[in-house]
Amino acid sequence: MTRDRAALILRLCAIACAVLVFALGRGGAERAGLAVAAAQEAKPFDQQQKLAELNNQIEGRAHQPAEQVFKNIQTLKGMPAARLPVIMNAYTRALGVACSHCHAVDQWEKDDKPAKQAARDMMRMVASINNDHIKNMKTVVEGAAVSCSTCHRGQAHPDSRLPEAKTK
Repeated sequence: MTRDRAALILRLCAIACAVLVFALGRGGAERAGLAVAAAQEAKPFDQQQKLAELNNQIEGRAHQPAEQVFKNIQTLKGMPAARLPVIMNAYTRALGVACSHCHAVDQWEKDDKPAKQAARDMMRMVASINNDHIKNMKTVVEGAAVSCSTCHRGQAHPDSRLPEAKTK
């Protein structure tokens, strides 16, 4: 991938993230989730334990579609149920957060937190960039793709500022 193409992709991601943050009213969205977050902070959250519980819960149904095993699946329909916890865990690493950032713990299906809808919107954005844009760029290396980590890099909110240009 050329340096110009990589810069274009980064700019597209930064613009898309900035638009989404503006549309959500980032500060308002965060305040709206504070009450739920405060209730969950009362007890320590053990992500590995919760992932183990989810894996036990789907035992014997791991190959069924996620929407048949879990409630309120909207964007990851059709994938095997066993893949869902793996993907969710990858999202937590990409954003540097815990499951409780988007979910009400032990009530995973609830849509109480604005971050959960933001994640769904971001998944659609990433799919659009990969399927509608990058895939159709003739000068991009086959298999090139963006992911949550492309913009977030371990941070809950991506930095919309571009890095300084490197000089030779």
